[in-house]
Amino acid sequence: MKPLTDSEIRAAFVNCSKGEAKRLHVPRDLAQRPWDDLDYFGWRDPQAPDRAYLVTVIDDRTYALVLRRPSTASWQTRRGMCSICLTPHSGGVALMVAPRAGKAGKVGNSVGTYLCEDLACPLYVRGKKDLGSDVGRMRESLTVEEKVARMRANLDEFVGRVLTGEA
Repeated sequence: MKPLTDSEIRAAFVNCSKGEAKRLHVPRDLAQRPWDDLDYFGWRDPQAPDRAYLVTVIDDRTYALVLRRPSTASWQTRRGMCSICLTPHSGGVALMVAPRAGKAGKVGNSVGTYLCEDLACPLYVRGKKDLGSDVGRMRESLTVEEKVARMRANLDEFVGRVLTGEA
């Protein structure tokens, strides 16, 4: 992914108003991000723990999404697998819900998927981020390139659901 600027990111939001995009928190250390290893750039809002953001490029167009994480009690944390990168975690996966783009989102329609809570799917797939003492990665016969392609397909499908309003 090519490095993005604050203004490029804010202009790319498709499921919030321009005013909301202007007010949301974008990390200040964009120049230090590992852009070459990212298929999407995602971050959690430090001022609002239930909010997250995801920016990706599909067919040379940049799309950014506002995501919300429903509150969960600590006893509800359980083992799960990210639907985008297929990384298993014990407690490190969260349901992220995105309002749909356009009129559908304005009336409250949304789509959700299970994502790595830290939004680091591209780094997990490439082996650049360790799961630590977590459950570990499944052994697969796929190459890193094939895993990246699978993750991209899952991500593109999710973004497509946000954009088109499909169930």
